[in-house]
Amino acid sequence: MKKSDIEKLGRATRAKIITSLDDLDSKDLGFAGLVEERKISGEQMIFVEKCKDPKSVTIFVRGGTEHVVDEAERSITDVIGAISSVVVDGKYVIGGGSIEIDVANGLRAYSSNVGGREQLAIEKFAQALEVIPVTLAGSAGMDAIDTLVQLRSKHKTKEGSTYGVNIFTNSVGDMSKLGVFEPLKIKRQAIDSASEAAEIILRIDDMISSRGKSRGGPGGPPGMGDMGGD
Repeated sequence: MKKSDIEKLGRATRAKIITSLDDLDSKDLGFAGLVEERKISGEQMIFVEKCKDPKSVTIFVRGGTEHVVDEAERSITDVIGAISSVVVDGKYVIGGGSIEIDVANGLRAYSSNVGGREQLAIEKFAQALEVIPVTLAGSAGMDAIDTLVQLRSKHKTKEGSTYGVNIFTNSVGDMSKLGVFEPLKIKRQAIDSASEAAEIILRIDDMISSRGKSRGGPGGPPGMGDMGGD
């Protein structure tokens, strides 16, 4: 067996890894309620189950195609990472597009005190955040515009501040009661990454525009008139 597999098995059964059978003691033994060999898709596998307080587990993923298995594995990895972030950070936000509506409303209220071009930029940022609940509603077969209007209206009240898109009933609902949460760390990272990507695109666009102006625009360098003949 690979060393990594032995270590995982030791954590699962709470057994102590020893280098020689001569050193074996009853205190070193772990516990498993069931150990059996099963044939899965033509391959023999050993299953160790019903362990007491296991510190290591194996998630067995199966699918009709390799693509389905890869997607399932990716989803499980994302979920484990999200849960780990909550455990480490200890902070979370309301999911289902609820937090995006709240932040968007706060940005719009703030933009009214700024004025000028900055106000337009802030309002566009708020509009971009609302893409999340709109996409959720569209994916669930709901009317995206009606859903967005309902959520904006709900979030203007204190009681509706936790409302988001309930894809199971195709309606807006209280996400805190439904247990729909997202890690604060991941949500913050997503917004930061999207903002940085937008800034890079704007910088590139500005550089291209400046270069075009320095060359006299699309018509060529300044001073170059009609060079045609008769």
